[in-house]
Amino acid sequence: MRKLLIATGNRGKVKEFQHLLAGLDMQLVTPDELGLQLDVVEDGHTYEQNAGKKALAYSQASGLISLSDDSGLEVDALDGAPGLYSARYSPLLHATDADRRAYMLENLDGKPRPWSAHFHATIAIGLPDGQLYFSEGNCFGEIIPDERGGNGFGYDPIFYIPEMDSTMAELSMEDKNRLSHRSRAAMNAIPILKKIING
Repeated sequence: MRKLLIATGNRGKVKEFQHLLAGLDMQLVTPDELGLQLDVVEDGHTYEQNAGKKALAYSQASGLISLSDDSGLEVDALDGAPGLYSARYSPLLHATDADRRAYMLENLDGKPRPWSAHFHATIAIGLPDGQLYFSEGNCFGEIIPDERGGNGFGYDPIFYIPEMDSTMAELSMEDKNRLSHRSRAAMNAIPILKKIING
């Protein structure tokens, strides 16, 4: 069975991808399992550039097909911020997810609601020979001022999805894997992976 390297050290993402790609005829491996430590600087100007850079670096270091993603939360009232910088959206040096959520709510304070927003994910699939393939997914909703739910990570507790009357952090893994930006990008990536496997 061919191996697919999930090119991230983020355990939340690894867990999601393991669920999302469970039906794929590939053995999913992580950098930890391979003893692979890469520090890829995400200095691209687009999600595609960042995801592609990670996928290629991991693929070439491991000799395996590698899948990485870059994602972000874009809030309309903040002119699309934090976007590409979602993971670094706080003036604090060692900011936690909770710090980033608090900083976002601080910046939204006083702006008229609803605070419409969407999560975007771009997945890159890198091959050792330098080939790159991409897929994308979006999830639309709004930011709410109170945290709800204990599942998920990042901005999930303040990202409300009206059609579900739930925040992303209140969804079951099953619902999240149907609705999230990452799940939609992963669904679009599966046909690409199958094509690569089958040559």
